[in-house]
Order: sequence, then C-alpha cells, then structure tokens
Amino acid sequence: MENVVEAQKSLREVKTRGEFLERFFKLSLGFWALFAGLLFPILAGVILLYEARLAIEKFGFIHFLTYTNWDPVQEDFGAATMIFGTVVSTFLSMLIAAPVAIGIAIFITELAPNWFKPIVSTAVELLAAIPSIIYGLWGFFILTPIMATKVEPWLQDKLGDIPLIGKLFQGAPTGVDVLNTSLVLSIMIIPFMASVVRDAFNMVPPIMKESAYGLGATKWEVIRQVVIPYTASGIAGGLILSAGRALGETMAVTFLAGNNPQIPRSLLEPFTTITVALANQFTEADTDVYLSALYYAGLLLYLVSFAMLGIAKFMVLRLEKRWKV
Repeated sequence: MENVVEAQKSLREVKTRGEFLERFFKLSLGFWALFAGLLFPILAGVILLYEARLAIEKFGFIHFLTYTNWDPVQEDFGAATMIFGTVVSTFLSMLIAAPVAIGIAIFITELAPNWFKPIVSTAVELLAAIPSIIYGLWGFFILTPIMATKVEPWLQDKLGDIPLIGKLFQGAPTGVDVLNTSLVLSIMIIPFMASVVRDAFNMVPPIMKESAYGLGATKWEVIRQVVIPYTASGIAGGLILSAGRALGETMAVTFLAGNNPQIPRSLLEPFTTITVALANQFTEADTDVYLSALYYAGLLLYLVSFAMLGIAKFMVLRLEKRWKV
C-alpha cells in the first residue's frame, strides 16, 4: 500500500514539474514572439521618432518628404531625393529579379532531372551567403567598367532614339548609376526569392498536377494553370522578403549609386538612397539638427518599409481570395 502511495506521489510530482515547464516555455516563447513581432518594432519606431524630433519640428513632414535640397552647411534638409532613389532602385531590382527567380524555381521543381536538382538548389543558396560588400566590390570593379564601356553605350545606340524610352538612357555612361545599382541589387535578391518560390512550388499536392496531366494538360499548362495559381501567396511572400533586403541594402548601393543627392532623370545618372546617406554622413553630423535629420530619414525608411510590406500583404490577401473563389 505504501508503495502505491509513493508511486502516486511521484507521478503527481512529475506531472506538476511537467506542467510548470510547459507553462514556463509557453510564457517564454510567447514573450519573445510578442517582443519580435510587436514590442521591438514599436520600440525602434519610438527611438527613431524621439531622435528625429528636432528635424520634425523644424521641417515638418510634407516639407521634408518633398523637398529636394540637402545642405548640411545651411542646415536645410529634405529627403525627397533619397526616398526617390530608394524606391526606384528597389522597384527596378524587383522588376529584373522576379522573372529570373521564378524561372529558376520552375526549372528546379518541374524541369530539372532529379540528380541535377540538389546541385542547382545548393548553388542558388550559396549565392545568398555571399556578403553584400562582396557584391558591391564585384559590381564596382568588374561590372561597372563593362556597363560603362559596352552595355550602356549599346543601350543608348539601340534605344536612345525611341520616344520616351530614349530619355531613360540619356547622359554619360559611367556605370555608377541607377541601372547598374539595380542590376547588382537584383542579383543579390534572386537567391532569396528563388528559394522561397521553390519551397512554395514544392508544396503543391502531387495529385493536383497528376490530375491535370491526366486531363491532357502539357507541362507548361500545368505550371501556368495549376502550380503558379496555387502558390501565388508564396510567390508574393518571396517578393516581400526580397524587397525588404533590396530596400535596406547599404554597402553594395554605397559603391554603385554615386551618392549624388539628386532625382535622376535617366537610368544612367548617379543618385543616392536613405541607407547610403546614413552610412556616409552619420560620422559627419556635427550639429544636432544634422543628426536629427539623418534620424528623420531613417524613420522615413522605416515607414516606407512598413508601407511596402502592407501593400504586399494586401496583394497576397487579394490573390488568396481570388483563387478561393
């Protein structure tokens, strides 16, 4: 009888200990999830807002957002050129990278032989491990001369006389410009986008593709009408992650943008972004207003990032709703 009582007591102790550990891990993981998903973004935004208060009071929101002059000597600051450069370079890099990344994912999941798939997948993932400064050095010392002497003159010769399009290729071809920067950024984000899209394609139930093949669909029809519609949200997720990296990229853009605070009139002109300005000027900010203006630019980058993610999430929800219907 005593053995039974002791066994029951031991079981209760084990159960109590297990419940305590379960509650502890639940609370711990819940705290970190809440911190990473809610508290940290709010804390970062509050810090940026506090540090930018002087610039906010002096320049306001609309003026700082639309004013193109950035003059530390006169303490006259506007972030329009930085915001424009950030958005344009991100948009162009996504425009170049998206078709390539989706094509890579289609090749790996649907077209490549089984023995070749892991080789291509590993090669793509290794590209994602290369530090951004290496991309910047490669782009500046290897790609820039090629763009300046061969690619950009060829584009001017072939497209320069076309109305409207020709204006995008006006100017001296130096290689330190919007086009080259966007090209290097697209190369940087292709591995991330391709990996996410590939994983999304692998989630398509085999029975859906087999059913389509059974109805006489070709491989291209299966990809276009089954795989891509089913994984639309996954593709959009890859675009979101890739846009986040392109939007916040610093070192590669610092090498290739030219750091010219102007709104470029063509793809062959130098420009600047918020990250480039922060990287180059933080150590030079010798007045409170100058430093506050840089924090204000960082706050705008923070807000632009959230706006882009919000738009992308809205697009994902619309795609999911469309395909459910």
